[in-house]
Amino acid sequence: MPCLALQATESHIGLLKARLAKLKSEVVTQSTKASGGRAGDGFDVTKVGDVRVGMVGFPSVGKSSLLTRLTGTKSEVAAYEFTTLTCIPGTIHYRGARIQLLDMPGIIEGAKDGKGRGRQVISTARTCDVILIVLDAAKPLTHKRLIEHELEGFGIRLNKRVPNIVLTRKEKGGIAYRSSLPQPHLDEDLVKSICAEYKLHNAEIQVRYAGATADDLIDVIEGNRKYVPCLYVLNKIDSISIEELDLLDKVPHYVPVSAHHEWNFDELLEKIWEYSGCIRCVQQQQQAPRLGCKGGGRRRDLTQAASSIATRRKEQQLLSIWGAVLSPAGVMGSRGRLCGTSASRCGRAAAVVSSAGWRQCLSCCARSADQILPICSLPLPAAASTRSPRARCLTTAPPWCCGRTTG
Repeated sequence: MPCLALQATESHIGLLKARLAKLKSEVVTQSTKASGGRAGDGFDVTKVGDVRVGMVGFPSVGKSSLLTRLTGTKSEVAAYEFTTLTCIPGTIHYRGARIQLLDMPGIIEGAKDGKGRGRQVISTARTCDVILIVLDAAKPLTHKRLIEHELEGFGIRLNKRVPNIVLTRKEKGGIAYRSSLPQPHLDEDLVKSICAEYKLHNAEIQVRYAGATADDLIDVIEGNRKYVPCLYVLNKIDSISIEELDLLDKVPHYVPVSAHHEWNFDELLEKIWEYSGCIRCVQQQQQAPRLGCKGGGRRRDLTQAASSIATRRKEQQLLSIWGAVLSPAGVMGSRGRLCGTSASRCGRAAAVVSSAGWRQCLSCCARSADQILPICSLPLPAAASTRSPRARCLTTAPPWCCGRTTG
């Protein structure tokens, strides 16, 4: 009985999550249409470079100081909050890559609902490849959870992978739920309830990993989630003790820095490079192929080897005339048959090409006992024009031609 009650509670919670997610999506869509789909004045920044990195955080945590120190771009810094009112871009050159760094205005609690131009800031953050959540080391770390809540409420998933859930919509057949791995947080009834909330009545859902939750299924059905790697930049570490810094250094995804003293900037750039997934590729210079012969282990000169290859190719072309191929035992062709010549002596052969009706005469000689090379080939009938491509091909004799023709 307790297990059944727990499953019923999880199913009800999952259904409520689906309803809340659907309502949030409708509200965001309506607000986007009302604003005309624009990010707002000062937030339409063109993406430049290889990687785009955005800094998000509460006011007066040192975002503008980091931008100035890392990129050299002048951003106004003052002792009061909300100094930065628009998105200010800068460029970092690191390992041959251009990294665009965006300094965005500070957000407040309720930014996902439109407070303090929070939607413009979060909309710009969705276009980034890496998000830097800048925190003040002197302030409580509860600010981290508040910023995460604001970003996740706008469809941004931080340091998460895309759920390996395959959703295939169909025209009939109902909801088919399949999973080959144990799912403690999902069952068929919960999946059908969530699909019914989204008016999805015919679909096949395959879960290909263990531990999937109702939130993962909702994200897959919504289809508008943005999965972005995130780094937590703890600024102003010069105001905390060494013991506190040692504790923070063990927390995953954290990078302690000091924008005022430029401490630990090397590690920050290295982490940005790692989290962005950049790979530096160096193209190897291609070298000219070295050609040689096998005999005696000696190698020919490149010019001689290339000349030898060209000569062999010319010989192969001359050995094929209108589909007729010379062989030591005789001459045989696909368009006609040549009377055979012996491989040990010079001979003459005549062929009749059935498709063209031409009579062709070949004169050949044998250089050795196992090799026959074509010498001359001339079309016999006077009606055949010597300007035709085939006639020109046949009148060209190799340099070792003996000069004899048959008439």
